[in-house]
Amino acid sequence: MSISRRDFLNGVALTIAAGLTPAAQVLAAPERYPPALTGLRGQHPGSFEFAHAQALEGKHFGFEGLPVEEAYDLVVVGGGISGLAAAFFYRRAAGPSARILILDNHDDFGGHAKRNEFTRDGRLLIGYGGSESIDSPQTQYSDVAKALLRELGVDVARFETAFDRTFYSSLGLARGLFFAREAFGRDTLVTGEPPAAGTDEIAHRLANAKPLAEFVAAFPISPASKDQLIALYDAARDPLAGKTAQEKLGILRRTSYRDYLTRIRGCSDEVANCFQGRPLGFFGLGCDAVPAADARELGYPGFDGLGLPGRAATREPYIYHFPDGNASLARLLVRSLVPEVAPGHGMDDVVLAAFDYGKLDCDGETVRIRLDSTCLDVRNAGERVLVGYVRNGVSHRVEAKHAVLACFHMTIPYIMPELAAPQREALARNVKTPLVYTNVLVRDWHPWVQLGVHDISAPMSFHSRVKLDFPVSLGGYRHPRDPSEPICLHLVHVPGAPNRGLDARTQFRIGRARLLDMTFADFEDKIRDELDRMLAEGGFSSARDIAAITVNRWPHGYSYVANSLYDEDDYESVLERARQKVGRVAIANSDAAGDAYAHLAIAEAARAVRELAG
Repeated sequence: MSISRRDFLNGVALTIAAGLTPAAQVLAAPERYPPALTGLRGQHPGSFEFAHAQALEGKHFGFEGLPVEEAYDLVVVGGGISGLAAAFFYRRAAGPSARILILDNHDDFGGHAKRNEFTRDGRLLIGYGGSESIDSPQTQYSDVAKALLRELGVDVARFETAFDRTFYSSLGLARGLFFAREAFGRDTLVTGEPPAAGTDEIAHRLANAKPLAEFVAAFPISPASKDQLIALYDAARDPLAGKTAQEKLGILRRTSYRDYLTRIRGCSDEVANCFQGRPLGFFGLGCDAVPAADARELGYPGFDGLGLPGRAATREPYIYHFPDGNASLARLLVRSLVPEVAPGHGMDDVVLAAFDYGKLDCDGETVRIRLDSTCLDVRNAGERVLVGYVRNGVSHRVEAKHAVLACFHMTIPYIMPELAAPQREALARNVKTPLVYTNVLVRDWHPWVQLGVHDISAPMSFHSRVKLDFPVSLGGYRHPRDPSEPICLHLVHVPGAPNRGLDARTQFRIGRARLLDMTFADFEDKIRDELDRMLAEGGFSSARDIAAITVNRWPHGYSYVANSLYDEDDYESVLERARQKVGRVAIANSDAAGDAYAHLAIAEAARAVRELAG
């Protein structure tokens, strides 16, 4: 059945208004299936309140006086890819009889690898609500991460046929830019964007791009700004002439891309605004807080005349994507750890496998995954680790031979009081990037075909990117191929405080507070307004065309990445201090590697288990 706005308001929204959060809904009705819940998801209501009460309000939960209820070989705090991988590696090291408990504060496993499902007229549509793709598995994945993919039955070559790179191109669709009237005077959608430097040859060929001058001519900016923008692509102009290559690279590392455009290249604010929000989905920051050196590596214009050594090698094609993103990796790990939860054994059948959440935490099983469980206390006690957590408002305590903290680094100082001050400070430096991934189910996608666009960047809008879902068909799941069929739109919003001279961590903290203050209705208003404005000329009407909305809100999203504008050159030493083993407790998560990639989450899980089990 389809879920209309009225259904939502009469169902989930009114239930939440009555005080029953999504987590409580699942607890009250175990047959409910978390991936199919709509409304406000991600770090949903019910998943963070106890942690905030302890960290922000100083509430004491009194675990010291509680009896130990259960004993395990390993307790893992965090059921994301890193936590699930840690359980996988530990079981392999300790043997199949090792007893493992995984605790997670959400009503679903996978952490940021979130699966969203919709049903429209009897048809299942799957979207990703977080960790998006297996990025560059040939060149970026370690031997350990590659081996795990193989053990889980993932053959990355399979995506070369599952991901139809020619599909949108064959329909004449291209990428486009949307200029919002608030910043540019009038709403304008310009299609036919040329690919960025560093894009692989096939993507160039399939881009349906217009010549640069023709593309820029349609921008709602002044003629002088258009000339400045086109001049950025002129390889004959060196704005840093007379400086050595080393001096130039130093300037690019210490200068934001926005300042590079306006102060070094002499561009107007109009030109800078054309790029302001473009890096948000990658860095969580606008071009005012992204080093020019990083913008150059990603293929942004303005650098070809500097005469610097070539950029990093062209990235692998961005095709290694399950219909639910890396949620399928989490599902494969869960099925390996708890085989009774779902049938099947490979990457194809996991896409549509029916997962029985009632089998995740069963008495007598060697591996148990306990959701809706917020860990608030971890401490070494001789030859064991004591772990306290709250579930459904009730405090519990368990013990284990070892523990792996695969949770956010910034939370660890609050739950592990024995940490030394230098490690506490290092962990707290990982202020995560807030972001929102929204999936909107629409009844058809004729407006996109009418406009000739499949992917829209909006550099000064609330949503910095709006696109049709990746064209992936795998394991019996078929991507919509007829514009008359329903499809998922994917929208990205990254909050912050741009152009105020604030560093990255400060912008992230401000953005997180804004997200936590927003209701589902606030997001819905933004979604409907911007989709109507972007797609109206193609005949889109949000009141008629939107069938369902799932907002995956991540106040704590991407791991913090070192930024040469604000961080010292030896940031790796901060990461080393943060991830040090403490007694029988090891620390994992992609935070430990200083970047938000699935392969890093896997690698850090393997390291943590090696530290504990050899």
